[in-house]
Amino acid sequence: MQVSLETTSGLERRLTIVIPAEKVDGEVAKRLNDMSRRVRLDGFRPGKVPAKVMKRRYGLGARQEVLGEQMQQAFVDAVTQEKLNPAGAPTVEPKADEEGKDFEFVATFEIYPEITLGDFATIEVERPVADVKDADIDEMVETLRNQSKSFEDVGRAAENGDQIVFDYVGTFASGERAGEEFEGGKAENSTLELGSGRMIPGFEDGLAGVSAGEEKTLELTFPEDYHSEELKGQAVAFACKVHKVQAATMPELNDEFFARFGVTEGSEEAFRAEVRKNMERELRQAVKGKVKNQVMDGLLSTNEIDVPSPLVAQEIDRMREQAVQQFGGAQGGFDPKQLPAELFEADAKKRVALGLIVGEVVKQREVKVDDDRVRAMIEEMASAYQEPQQVIDWYYSNEQQLSQVKYVVLEEQVVDTILASAKVSEAEVSYQDAIKPAAPEAAPEAAEEQETAEEA
Repeated sequence: MQVSLETTSGLERRLTIVIPAEKVDGEVAKRLNDMSRRVRLDGFRPGKVPAKVMKRRYGLGARQEVLGEQMQQAFVDAVTQEKLNPAGAPTVEPKADEEGKDFEFVATFEIYPEITLGDFATIEVERPVADVKDADIDEMVETLRNQSKSFEDVGRAAENGDQIVFDYVGTFASGERAGEEFEGGKAENSTLELGSGRMIPGFEDGLAGVSAGEEKTLELTFPEDYHSEELKGQAVAFACKVHKVQAATMPELNDEFFARFGVTEGSEEAFRAEVRKNMERELRQAVKGKVKNQVMDGLLSTNEIDVPSPLVAQEIDRMREQAVQQFGGAQGGFDPKQLPAELFEADAKKRVALGLIVGEVVKQREVKVDDDRVRAMIEEMASAYQEPQQVIDWYYSNEQQLSQVKYVVLEEQVVDTILASAKVSEAEVSYQDAIKPAAPEAAPEAAEEQETAEEA
């Protein structure tokens, strides 16, 4: 077998492979001979079909099968000989196929990049430092009460914080389509809490002071940055009919309320202790996540690498499927491939690059999964449930879930490895600032559909 290697561009390689004629022809003849023992043809006894007849009837098919197997094996042998690490299946192009002559084909593919890790000491990380204070717990308790509030009908005009039950119909207010209803601008028996900020500017303010049975038309303008191209900056009118005005009733801090959150014994003190425990868990996870993000960004900035396009394509497909599942499209039979690849390409490249770099850190620093840390992580996750031991047992009986936890732990150990050399500083922040997600980078508009009347 003759092999020639060419670097076409970046990670792309082209192998030209020549398989000797005698190897192909000999394998074809052998295959036809084996087939002749099993083939039954009219006019010939079993096992007595002449070679010429076998070749005429089955030669082409046998040759195609042999060539497929030979190309596959020759490619494996060639990349082994040339010490290449393909990042995906090759594109194969046969150059010549004629009996009695050497068979030549070209295989084009991309390889994994060679990674030389940068200096971890150049990576800068700021670790947030925060405590859960009594005031933070007070705020969380009020948030939980607010989330559990109920609404009851009242006979007065609506005020901020009240909920109204109403119908509305939205129409264009100007231009050729004046008076025409627009898609998504109509609802019956819809509920809206005034002051929630759900609707476009002016909508909720316009309904302040309405009473049950009242009808009111709101003349509004959609924001210029609204997600719907059809409605950006459009003057519209919402014809509203109010059925009910309901005032909010906050739940009391009693045993019934505490039981909703799994606290069945003790008093308010026990409830606040449970709230503190959950907030401290959330705080630890938030700090860990922010530190990890900074480390990963540092890895990317100190290790710029080319990423193989087949791996990026695989990651894009995975992200498409995740997006469809997240927005419920899978139930409707929506094909993830209908989502433009460009929506995910930048993030997919980043994920692939990080995966390759982290893998190289694991390899070079010989990082091994710490089983004790795996158990500690599972126990912490399980502590949020009523029956922690059942959750722990479930993880250890589910190999796929356990593998995911192990990978997360391995990433944490990589982060620790880098932090040991990085420039780490600390910044005291409030609990709220510590758990607040980092500001996202500029990204393409999401494909998520929202109610037309809600603000983007």
